[in-house]
Amino acid sequence: MEGKRIVEIDGVKIEADFRTAKRIDTFAVGDNVKVLCKEYDGQYKVKPGIITDFANFKEKPTIVVAVFNEGSWGSSPSIEFIYIYEGMEDKYEIVFADDEELKLTKDGVVEKFEREIQKKRNEAQDLQNQLNYFKKHFLKKQGDLIN
Repeated sequence: MEGKRIVEIDGVKIEADFRTAKRIDTFAVGDNVKVLCKEYDGQYKVKPGIITDFANFKEKPTIVVAVFNEGSWGSSPSIEFIYIYEGMEDKYEIVFADDEELKLTKDGVVEKFEREIQKKRNEAQDLQNQLNYFKKHFLKKQGDLIN
């Protein structure tokens, strides 16, 4: 009886061989998940996500997950959609995210996006100021004013 156990499911006792048992998860749209993503350099990174759709394609039923990329070292925060279907096991893996371990909060994500929007506005204003300065001071000497 090595590896075999008696388990009770909904009042029914079943002898199960746990050496060959498989775990089956049931996901739903709106579930918070953690996605293990294989990066281009062969490294793996865990990212927070939410299941947004189940695309019931005839050939490859697909789970659509919106993944939040926090952004670092000059990259902006972003939301990317990934598509998980049979054959993608080497690139993506999903598991449920526990509420306690999910570091992502609505306020935190909103703050990251708002900070990035302000940064881009500041960059745009800086470029506009440089253009105005160029028009006023550089082109004036050549008699080729731009208004």
